Amino acid sequence: METVTLWRPTGPEELALVEASGWHEWPSRLPDQPIFYPVLNEDYATKIARDWNVKASGVGFVTRFDVEKAFLDKYDVQQVGGRTILEYWIPAEDLEDFNRHIVGMIEVVAEYR
Repeated sequence: METVTLWRPTGPEELALVEASGWHEWPSRLPDQPIFYPVLNEDYATKIARDWNVKASGVGFVTRFDVEKAFLDKYDVQQVGGRTILEYWIPAEDLEDFNRHIVGMIEVVAEYR
């Protein structure tokens, strides 16, 4: 099975929910969060975690996880800035299905304070 490695910058509250899931799934979106945004490269995730999450909550984490490529193929990669600023836009109503296609565990690969 072919997979795609994704990264997700996250703050401590979201990370606590990921940990509570046994490191296997992302929590449901809040009403004001209609889209889940995993990113396609670690540099972009690091920038968000370091520059945004730290300002918002005092700490930012970069996570890494794999998702089945066949599942992701139904979503377009979105370029939201420079050519390396790439992410998927997963509608909140698709997140439960997205979680079922995560292969392995979600892992923390960096922490910024």
